[in-house]
Amino acid sequence: MSETIVRIAARGEGVTASGRHVPFAAPGDTIAEDGTLVPGPHRQVPPCRHFPECGGCQLQHVDDAAYAAYLTGRVEGALAQQGIVTELRAPHLSPPRSRRRATLRALRAGGRIVLGFNAEKSVKVIDLAECHILRPELFAMVAPLRQLLNRLLKAKKTAEVQLTLADQGVDLLIRGVSAEGFEAAQGLVDFAQDHGLARLAIDEGLGPEVRWEPQPATVTLTGKPVPLPIGAFLQATQDGEEALVAAVREAVGEPARTADLFAGIGTFALALSGKVLAAEASRDAILALKRAAPNVLADHRDLYRRPLTAAELAGLDAIVLDPPRAGAEAQVAEIAKSGVRSVAYVSCNPATFARDAARLVAGGYRLSWVRPVGQFRWSTHVELAAAFVL
Repeated sequence: MSETIVRIAARGEGVTASGRHVPFAAPGDTIAEDGTLVPGPHRQVPPCRHFPECGGCQLQHVDDAAYAAYLTGRVEGALAQQGIVTELRAPHLSPPRSRRRATLRALRAGGRIVLGFNAEKSVKVIDLAECHILRPELFAMVAPLRQLLNRLLKAKKTAEVQLTLADQGVDLLIRGVSAEGFEAAQGLVDFAQDHGLARLAIDEGLGPEVRWEPQPATVTLTGKPVPLPIGAFLQATQDGEEALVAAVREAVGEPARTADLFAGIGTFALALSGKVLAAEASRDAILALKRAAPNVLADHRDLYRRPLTAAELAGLDAIVLDPPRAGAEAQVAEIAKSGVRSVAYVSCNPATFARDAARLVAGGYRLSWVRPVGQFRWSTHVELAAAFVL
């Protein structure tokens, strides 16, 4: 008996009504009795030759409507596990070739350098000949980097390449290589100059060491240039950042006093009105925010070990939080007791968000709406912004 794919599971497989999981199946596809996959209306031709082997994408075979439904379904399912129903807004989808930061792997194989993303669930490196998610400025560095790494990467060693698009150009960090002696050091400078890099740093095992930075690297957040620490967290796409900022602003309105928790380098703090307390565990990030916006009260604080208490939060008009994937269980417990009227929650993990949302709801908050955001185009990674009111 044939079956139809009705949805996409969390890890990207197609699922039938009976619960059968079929790799690389799209909603509307039919699974014939002999196991043949008959394409449906939501299947598309993957644009990249490396799909599905490359681990950078899992969903290039589905159209935008199916991808948007997948994002919504992930959030809806996580909330249902906690017994929460709310308005789910249409997802924001970042366009192809918009990713402004990425981490690639490099190794020497057969006398040449292989550079790209890992294969799906593998340590194998896919040697990128094309990429439909990276900004063109980042992908343009792949071929030159192979030549550079051919001089720096020792046999049987692997390297990690972090690429971030700063205001001044590409910010490049290479881990796992060594550049000993004048010739190697000069080679790095020449490479940076030739390719107009904003900054070049290498990590030989003792932490990043800047080898080229003609002017301080910055990233502009809500119109304000902010110093960009090496390896700092940055929203994956510019348009995704704008969508999240707009959602946060809508959720909190025009507060006179706000706490921005897990503030990073100020993605949301710099977009808020009134007085802002920004708390962040990364010393480099909080110092960068402090230099960019002296009017923001910057608190170097690990919110997992020392969350702001309900008493410290009392009297604020709004709270914004954007925690890592683990969520913010301890901090949310304090928010639930704080009496702060508006909370904007940005998350990169629907499951931990739903857990934290349940704690806020139990504390008297109402989850007004959630907007999924697909910054990691064609991947199973789901982000969201949500509004809570007391």
